[in-house]
Amino acid sequence: MLVSADFWVYFTARPLIWIVITLAVYSLATIVYERLNRLPIAHPVMASMVVLILLLIATGTDYETYFSGAQFIHFLLGPATVALAIPMYQHFAEIRRLWLPILVSCLVGALVAAFSAMGIAWFLGAGFETMMSLGPKSVTSPIAMGVAEKIGGLPSLSAALVLVTGITGSLLVPPVLRVMKINDEAVQGFVLGLSSHGFGTAVALEIGAIAGAFAGLAMGLTGLMTAFLLPLIIGLL
Repeated sequence: MLVSADFWVYFTARPLIWIVITLAVYSLATIVYERLNRLPIAHPVMASMVVLILLLIATGTDYETYFSGAQFIHFLLGPATVALAIPMYQHFAEIRRLWLPILVSCLVGALVAAFSAMGIAWFLGAGFETMMSLGPKSVTSPIAMGVAEKIGGLPSLSAALVLVTGITGSLLVPPVLRVMKINDEAVQGFVLGLSSHGFGTAVALEIGAIAGAFAGLAMGLTGLMTAFLLPLIIGLL
């Protein structure tokens, strides 16, 4: 037991080890995902997140220590997000042809995603802060936290709800699309990006380049519309 305690003290004192752990966990999760024929519930992003959370709890490592090592991966989030512009550029002609349906469906989807969640929360007796935290749940965490703070929600709760929304959407959207017999890659990607932000975009990129392009577009537009419209509408109400 003494050896174990000494080991974890040594381990947690070197936060850079967490970048190695993170990459190793994700690599292993990817192998398992492929072995399971890409079973949605075993998606490497979701599986890695669960494993890393359990590791942090088991070792008593706080998030700040973990992030001080894993921040190099976090830095790559910016370039990776910008890189989503590449498939959009490659399929820009199709996006331009569908600009009106894209804008209308994204506007409707963003508003329905926000106010349906808030309405259900109100019906179930949730407090004001909880309802406001649920509003921006379908956009990426930085935007969701900023919007939640502006409209009277709890940024930390919104960040958690964003993760839940991304995971749930990534699991439910593909089978729903199959049941509805929607095989168009553009539609599949757009729905994933709109409903599940980054998680959905990761799933869409596995479907194909067109799906990835439309998922990235939907994720960006949903974030933009939610950031501008939700505080405005809440303020008017």
